[in-house]
Amino acid sequence: MSNTLEKSVMMLEMLPDTEQEFAYEFIKRLVLAWDPDYTKLTPEERKRVEAAENGEYINAEDIDWDE
Repeated sequence: MSNTLEKSVMMLEMLPDTEQEFAYEFIKRLVLAWDPDYTKLTPEERKRVEAAENGEYINAEDIDWDE
């Protein structure tokens, strides 16, 4: 987890539950504005796709099938 993400989580945890829900909805809107159809890859996802395209083996146990 990046330092920025850790600090963001710490700040969110300081908020009352009702404000945490508001913050979550705001973050969700930011993500949807950035990637409305959820097709952009995270840096880690891009690395895995490139590895697969280059014929590198990806262990099925490393995949979170519940996401």
